[in-house]
Amino acid sequence: MKKILFGLLTLIIISCNEKSVVEFSLSGTTNGIENGTVLYLDDISNKELIDSVFVENNSFNFKTKLPITPLRVVLRTKDYSHYRFLWLEKNPMTFDGTKADFRNANVTGSKSENLSQNLHKEIDTLSREDQQKKEIEFVKNNPNSIVSANTLSIYSTTWGKKKTKELFDQFSTENKASEYGKKIAKYIELNKDPKVGEQYVDFEMTDSIGNLKKLSDLKGKTVLLEFWASWCGPCRQENPNLVRTYEEFNSKGFEVFAVSLDEDKYSWLKAIEKDSLNWEHVSDLKGQGNEASLIYGISGIPDNFLIDRNGIIIDRNLRGEKLNEKLAEIMPAFNRGR
Repeated sequence: MKKILFGLLTLIIISCNEKSVVEFSLSGTTNGIENGTVLYLDDISNKELIDSVFVENNSFNFKTKLPITPLRVVLRTKDYSHYRFLWLEKNPMTFDGTKADFRNANVTGSKSENLSQNLHKEIDTLSREDQQKKEIEFVKNNPNSIVSANTLSIYSTTWGKKKTKELFDQFSTENKASEYGKKIAKYIELNKDPKVGEQYVDFEMTDSIGNLKKLSDLKGKTVLLEFWASWCGPCRQENPNLVRTYEEFNSKGFEVFAVSLDEDKYSWLKAIEKDSLNWEHVSDLKGQGNEASLIYGISGIPDNFLIDRNGIIIDRNLRGEKLNEKLAEIMPAFNRGR
């Protein structure tokens, strides 16, 4: 009898434990989406598809095993005509898009998403300067939230090493160990943030055919350290001007050392060929995590540093005629033929 009672008690305990296991789900309602439309959940970090479902009668339901939580994803249609960024957690979550457009749908069931939504509402109508103040305040007040880690990883190069380290030091151990925390730590480790008037910082990176190249390989030359990418519209628009500048000044000792923030090698090489960029090119294909860009504190592209023959940074972010005028100034012996 005792054995039977013990067995029943064990089964009850196991059953209760099984019921207490919380799994992720996302039940949603939409507005004006056709039956049979496919919605996709993409992991933003690795750009991989997590799951997909059909919309039926403006309703959908995901029951998906998540690799980690909280997890930042994008919920989207195939053509991105509808999309919404989300923080998923191991909870039953709801998506209500009946009274708002898809991007502003109300999402419940995730503490991280709730924090993110509230922050977005606070800063949505503010100036960029006031937005930045609010975002810094948010990160400072929520050191244990993965939303803070993601925010700081995005804006670390904009906010600078000092402020980034100050905020990062307050993070929980878990946040520091997250993928976002590792990116921030890498930036703090690498960043030298060289200024105009200071010596350039050397680095080594792979060129377009797989050989390692150093910036110092161009020692004794006047060098434009150029940060760009194939996907950067303003960069591509400026390339014809830089091509003309290079053709005009290269024979007098001017070189370009171009660092690409691309991730896709084919796109990078195709852009070099299409734009006729006949100078030194390097990339580690790490995108925004490019190590040279972290060293130099690049927060947006295009950007560049003009380095003289003695290795001193003499100007930054020069374009078009301003670059030409500066080169003519530091190369006075060169007759530009005008």
